[in-house]
Amino acid sequence: MLPFWIALQFLSSLPIRLPGMPQPQEMGRSLLFYPVVGLLFGALLWVLNTALMGAPLLLHAALLLTAWVLLSGGLHLDGLADSADAWLGGFGDRERTLTIMKDPRSGPIAVVTLGLVLLLKFAALVALIEQHNGAALILAPLIGRASMLALFLTTRYVRAGGLGQALSDHLPRVVGQQVLILSGLACILVGGFNGGLVVLFAVICFVALRRLMIKRLGGTTGDTAGALLELLETAVVVALAL
Repeated sequence: MLPFWIALQFLSSLPIRLPGMPQPQEMGRSLLFYPVVGLLFGALLWVLNTALMGAPLLLHAALLLTAWVLLSGGLHLDGLADSADAWLGGFGDRERTLTIMKDPRSGPIAVVTLGLVLLLKFAALVALIEQHNGAALILAPLIGRASMLALFLTTRYVRAGGLGQALSDHLPRVVGQQVLILSGLACILVGGFNGGLVVLFAVICFVALRRLMIKRLGGTTGDTAGALLELLETAVVVALAL
């Protein structure tokens, strides 16, 4: 179960303590549990949503969004911010884009991007609460984290020696594909027909975003993986709210 705890520690702000430094093989296997962590996040959000029933609508949505951000510690929002800055400031140049991503500072485009993404999530949550669509709170985190597994299965990691390199090199490919299939089936089980449609929509978004990464960078980085997760989560909740 160590790979699961590695995944939970890396993807969440929960107080997880590992017995020691994980081996690269364990790091690679931890990717298989990313959808499980997404399912766990979704379950926690669903429970919180149920507990907040009867609260003022806007406060209800704000508390859900706050919990959603706090669960991941803002990790993927940071990746989205770095990617947004790099995509604009890189002017189409691969090396310049990669250099800007490593800069810990956030520029105006990062702030605007984060503001828009959080605004869209908040507005979608308001609509989903009104529709009593609690299944969306499970589907979005599950699909978002499954997308990271799909990204590392299909896309070269371009920062040699980085944490993502160990994930990519030691990911069990065949088992990873099976986990993705099971994740899709879980979405259909949770969301029914709409769950299947939103999986199809997420696949289309995934292909488009991955193509942008390939065109600019020739692969992915940890920051673009985080950006992918945040953008897909947002796309899923907006689609389900419409």
